[in-house]
Amino acid sequence: MDFGIVLQNDPPAWRVVDLAQRAENYGFSHVWTFDSHLLWQEPFVVYSQILAATHRVTVGPMVTNPATRDWTVTASLFATLNHMFGNRTVCGIGRGDSAVRVINGKPVTLAELRAAIGVIRPLANGQAADYKGNQLRFAWGEQSRLPIWVGAYGPRMLALTGEIADGFILQLADPDITAWSIRAVREAAASAGRDPESITICVAAPAYVTDGSAGGLAWGRDQCRWFGGMVGNHVADIVARYGADGAAVPKALSDYIAGRGSYDYNSHGKAGNAHTDFVPDEVIDRFCLIGPPAAQVERLEQLRSLGVDQFALYLQHDAKDATLAAYGETIIPRINLRPTAQTAGPAQQRSLVEVDR
Repeated sequence: MDFGIVLQNDPPAWRVVDLAQRAENYGFSHVWTFDSHLLWQEPFVVYSQILAATHRVTVGPMVTNPATRDWTVTASLFATLNHMFGNRTVCGIGRGDSAVRVINGKPVTLAELRAAIGVIRPLANGQAADYKGNQLRFAWGEQSRLPIWVGAYGPRMLALTGEIADGFILQLADPDITAWSIRAVREAAASAGRDPESITICVAAPAYVTDGSAGGLAWGRDQCRWFGGMVGNHVADIVARYGADGAAVPKALSDYIAGRGSYDYNSHGKAGNAHTDFVPDEVIDRFCLIGPPAAQVERLEQLRSLGVDQFALYLQHDAKDATLAAYGETIIPRINLRPTAQTAGPAQQRSLVEVDR
């Protein structure tokens, strides 16, 4: 299983770069950031510094959208980074949330998202694209390669993901909802004549490593409660479209937003904000990974058994460094066991048996 971290581009940018460097040293393969140009600093500028300061990690937004940048500009940003740093980017993309709502915009339609991907993907993969009546290409970008991963929750978005995406991003770690979502994506892929197993599955959620005590669990829940509020924004859109009767989406995904009120994007993704008090502990426990290392490993193994290829952990809490260290030193090595340097031969096996006797 691959591991990623998800960061906010809070100033100073060097702090984000420093966390990315440490994540790479601890064995993380991906560094993701929010993409919301008013709430945080511009991610693509920060990506250039992360890529310059690291060796192997892949960077990308979780997630960008087609509304706040011209599609050819988005493609050019990725292709330029790939040209400079050797194809180490991934495009996480969705319909848009904070980036568009803060400027009183609306998430794009599924048709617009499909069309945007139809322009961004070929341009950022060295090919030509039809755009506004012209066929365009980057004369300098032939070697660029960019996978497109779509963030989705609702039935139609999951279907779109299965039909056209290289990867699927699910922003919560509930095993039941994960299984339902992956199944929907893979069924859509099969219906579209694609290999369902070719779609990379990424689950993204906060992780908070505790000492196993009741007090530690309570503190970790409060540090991650913001995530239920963020997910609730998307769930509210789904419920408005499909209803809350469980026919279109699992009730485990929709029930908890019954007490949701207003949402303040000035506190988007921040621990301790008051507008996420409606999120119950049970939802936090299902959506996030909170607990000692052994409990985190157990959940990660469960997610892997469902087909999850990458777990990307949000670090929007007060234990960024401790969480990175716990994952790098304990959790990742237990999930991804390294092969031994020597396999015991018959003679060594006999000697060990004799010692046991």
